[in-house]
Amino acid sequence: MSTATADLTSPHGHEPAPEYSVTGVPAYKLAMWTFLGSDCFFFGSLIGTYMSCRGKSLNGPYPLDVFEAAVTSLSTFDLLLSSLFMVLAVHYAKLRDIPKFTFWTVLTMIGGAIFLSFQAYEFTSFVHEGLTLQSNLFGATFFVLTGFHGAHVAIGVLLLGSLLWSVRGGHVVDAGITTEVIGLYWHFVDIVWILIFTLVYLLEFTS
Repeated sequence: MSTATADLTSPHGHEPAPEYSVTGVPAYKLAMWTFLGSDCFFFGSLIGTYMSCRGKSLNGPYPLDVFEAAVTSLSTFDLLLSSLFMVLAVHYAKLRDIPKFTFWTVLTMIGGAIFLSFQAYEFTSFVHEGLTLQSNLFGATFFVLTGFHGAHVAIGVLLLGSLLWSVRGGHVVDAGITTEVIGLYWHFVDIVWILIFTLVYLLEFTS
């Protein structure tokens, strides 16, 4: 086997069969689906709270006082692009192509880090504009919702870094499925951001 297609799963060149649940789905894949299902309730409650409080702040700053369409659009494009990189990382993990798997995983991590940098810039500029958790209903619900999502992105970057380290060290059993499971998490986080971008930002820009 060439170095370009070396085994991603073990230093011995074979891939042990993954543990399967009674549903026939790998156990850790089912666990991720279960986690994501529960996470939908958390995000649903936060988004619902934000929408119920929308337009009810008694004092500013208000959304259009602080939102920057260019910054948010760029960060959204970056995060969506990282989903494409994640798809490619999963593809090459299943092909056991270490160099290409590494390349696309690193690009996915960079995309996540760039998104977090945009969010840090946004939060900092909003605070300078006078918007904090204590400012009004908008500030309280906005920072909790987007901060909770940002924490998920940060966790995703850490998961990818841990996966990359484990794969490169030959410590991962069944890297194809492991990468796919982390990919499910990453795509979920991206889908949630599309909802946030639409309901939090676009509604303000178009109303």
